[in-house]
Amino acid sequence: MVLAYRGMDADRRAQWLRGVLDLCVLGLLDSGESYGYELAQALGDAGLGQIRGGTLYPVLLRLQRAGLVTTRWHGGDTGPARKYYRLSAAGRAALTQASADWSAFTGSVRTTLRQEER
Repeated sequence: MVLAYRGMDADRRAQWLRGVLDLCVLGLLDSGESYGYELAQALGDAGLGQIRGGTLYPVLLRLQRAGLVTTRWHGGDTGPARKYYRLSAAGRAALTQASADWSAFTGSVRTTLRQEER
C-alpha cells in the first residue's frame, strides 16, 4: 500500500512532521536566508502541507536558541519589518549530520517495508 499525502492519516503525518520539520527548515535555509512566511510557503510547495505559524515559529525559536540559525530584522519597503533566519556554521554542520542520519534511517525503513512486501 502506498500512502499519498492527501490520503495519509492526519495523526501519522503530524508525527512524521514533528520529527523532521527542524531538518526541513535547516535544509531550506541552506540555500539562503528567509523569513517565516516564506519558509512556510516553501514547505508547503515541497509537499509537506500547510505549516501554520504556531508550528513553525517554535521550531525557528528552538533552532535559534540552539545556535543553529541566526536572525536579523529587516524593514520592509511597503510593510512591517520581517525577522530573517540564516543558517549558522553550527547549523550547517548539524544539517550535514542530520541529513546523513535521515538517509540511513529512511534506508532502513525502506528495507523493512520491502521485506514486508514479500
